[in-house]
Amino acid sequence: MKTKVFIDGSEGTTGLRIHERISQRDDIELLTISPDLRKDPAARKELINASDITFLCLPDAAAKESVSLVENENVVIIDASTAHRTCEGWAYGLPELSEKHRSAIRSGKRIAVPGCHASGFISLVYPMVAGGFMPSDYPASAFSLTGYSGGGKKMIASYEAEDKSKDLYAPREYALTQQHKHLKEMQKITGLDRAPLFSPIVDDYYSGMVVTVPLYTDLLKDADPDKIRNFFTEYYKGEKFITVAQADDEVAATGFLSGNSLSGYDGMKIYITGNEDRILLTSQFDNLGKGASGAAMQCMNIVLGCDEAKGLNLK
Repeated sequence: MKTKVFIDGSEGTTGLRIHERISQRDDIELLTISPDLRKDPAARKELINASDITFLCLPDAAAKESVSLVENENVVIIDASTAHRTCEGWAYGLPELSEKHRSAIRSGKRIAVPGCHASGFISLVYPMVAGGFMPSDYPASAFSLTGYSGGGKKMIASYEAEDKSKDLYAPREYALTQQHKHLKEMQKITGLDRAPLFSPIVDDYYSGMVVTVPLYTDLLKDADPDKIRNFFTEYYKGEKFITVAQADDEVAATGFLSGNSLSGYDGMKIYITGNEDRILLTSQFDNLGKGASGAAMQCMNIVLGCDEAKGLNLK
């Protein structure tokens, strides 16, 4: 019997990509809603409760409304919004962090897909705190370079307009008030005492992301680039979606990491560079892949008990 899946909010970038991938699978029956009813609570309620799994690709308020419509206790909700990422009772959809995280996804009825920037940051900092290298009171900071697709339909339209502003051709830093919506999960999931200083930058390319966390080794416990690299290699050993670049990595050897070189890829690559005084932890991935729809699909595969990479691109 096929798994019945409904995508609530299938018109956005994440929803469209999930729809595209699910439509190619023969083990899933995709429940669809008439375009003129996609904001109708009664129509959405019917489809949500008729599904085995519902993806929420909606603004936060609408995602909360959709959860309130659930009456079928067997429905699994996979929410790609910010609404539930730090809520009790919701599994955090980054299974590589620990077996506890993967188990919570496998058995959970409520799963929150991580934010794109947060995925990059947490994949770097969570192991450092869990492994005892970074104290919870470390004054963490990060910067992130991302393609414009992460900003949604309006940002995509502005960047792809023929008469776009000259400002859109250059990288633009934003979230200058230090109130970015991913900060809450970045702090809570990693166990940091304080929210990190975070500077995201959007650039004139469609998709792809590089998130970097700079560290002072004298504020860490017994750390140098080789020790940290070896630790990360062992920590993520056997994971299909996360690979750790080694010291002889050809990309790192060039001295440059491109923001869009993993566009279209659903995994993540981690680099540990620097020297005995200062270390850079960097995650490179697609903000629409491991940072959104790819992560959501991976969570669905875990729930279904099939290959986590089924229907995803890891080549």
